[in-house]
Amino acid sequence: MRTACCPGTYDPVTNGHLDIVARASKCFDRVIVAVLINPAKQPMFTLEERLAMLKEATVGMASVEIDAFSGLLVDYARRREVTAIVKGLRAVSDFDYELQMAQMNYRLAGVDTMFMTTNPTWSYLSSSLVKDVARHGGDVTGLVPDFVVTRLRERTAQPPA
Repeated sequence: MRTACCPGTYDPVTNGHLDIVARASKCFDRVIVAVLINPAKQPMFTLEERLAMLKEATVGMASVEIDAFSGLLVDYARRREVTAIVKGLRAVSDFDYELQMAQMNYRLAGVDTMFMTTNPTWSYLSSSLVKDVARHGGDVTGLVPDFVVTRLRERTAQPPA
């Protein structure tokens, strides 16, 4: 069985994330969306909230499973028998960083990384940008699933549009 892992913080999940996951699910038998538990980051949403949002967002994707991990991604990948790590690339700046990570992951565990270019529709999109726009009262409709828009408004105390 070919298993892909799409790791990330997903704080919150965006339509760009979901595009990569959906496209990866067409290339692999199983896709694990793995939410990183990183004590150094201070996410807007708790781990439980992020997992729940991902489960809701991927409900129609039969081969996709949602999980969480901490520590080295390669250790998690070995435990879950991951064939390849799938990463979305928005720009050249993403590639510079992700290439180093991919080479280290291969050196540590022989795990390959596959890069998938982001759909141009979402090439500017990041969770950080979405949160920043939402914090300042901007409308993020169409950038994240509708239920995430609602949760962002609740979290930032913004009235419904």
